[in-house]
Amino acid sequence: MKALLVAPSWIGDTVLAQPLCRRLHEKIPGLQLDALAPRWVAPVLERMPEIAQIVDSPFAHGDLSLRARHRLARRLAGNAYQRAYVLPNSLKSALVPFMADIPQRIGFVGEKRYGLINQRHILDKTALPQMAERFAQLAEEPGAPLPRPLPRPRLRSNASERASTCAALGLELPDKLAVFCPGAEYGPAKRWPTRHFAALADLLAETGHTVWLLGSDKDRSIGDEIVALAKPTHLPLNLSGRTSLSQAIDLLAAASLVVCNDSGLMHVAAALDRRLIALYGSSSPTFTPPLSERATILSLHLACSPCFQRRCPLGHLDCLNRLAPQEVLAACLADTAP
Repeated sequence: MKALLVAPSWIGDTVLAQPLCRRLHEKIPGLQLDALAPRWVAPVLERMPEIAQIVDSPFAHGDLSLRARHRLARRLAGNAYQRAYVLPNSLKSALVPFMADIPQRIGFVGEKRYGLINQRHILDKTALPQMAERFAQLAEEPGAPLPRPLPRPRLRSNASERASTCAALGLELPDKLAVFCPGAEYGPAKRWPTRHFAALADLLAETGHTVWLLGSDKDRSIGDEIVALAKPTHLPLNLSGRTSLSQAIDLLAAASLVVCNDSGLMHVAAALDRRLIALYGSSSPTFTPPLSERATILSLHLACSPCFQRRCPLGHLDCLNRLAPQEVLAACLADTAP
């Protein structure tokens, strides 16, 4: 059996697709599962043993490019895929499998994709409250119950890869490494304040931790602000924008402790089985929790949250401003007490 996974366009969502991949291999012995994915999420898929090959999807968000999609589809038609699992719910994401004449095209109904998707699932949000569950449902027949518990996402990072990454970046691993991921692509309503991250960095430095900051180039200014607010005796190292995603995966795998907003790197840290403190503001841990027994979720559960807005509609961001660094520190150290 050869199948194509049409992957999500977000790092965290791609991590949450791994339980589906594991279920497919359990159900279909000898499965070759390839992935059609944007290049910015490909490093995550490269760390999944369930994925055989990755096909680059060169299309930007909102880019229709019918001719380019048709050219890609004709190239994929030569691979003789028998099934396609289309994870995004957009019409555009279903076009390439349809144009490639893949016989079974499996997904949720989405944007009126009748015909493009021919094994259609209808979403029951109550029965499938989590995104990972919704993805995993595609391994079952439409209408069949989802077997639980789900497999946990697990990404690979070995000692050799971590050593190579540190050498390439000119880094030496400290004995106690705390990694902060202070960004969140969705918007500022998901970001714990920089002054709180700086205060937590000071507090962790007093317990012997070295603090590194990870994120994309867009997060560099956030990291710079945290460094500027921290005490000069133990300044965090801002690596935002200095690493590839593959290198960030290795650095997260080397951490003793990770503190993240609800973001793609939070799900990566969970899949690497790191001790993780996940901070939630405008989003909901009910929908996209870190799937790890070593994760602690911190949320104030205010009446106004989750609002799922990019910016606080009330202008105060109390859901994160009122989450004190001392409370996060206690969660950080709870698992390390003798």
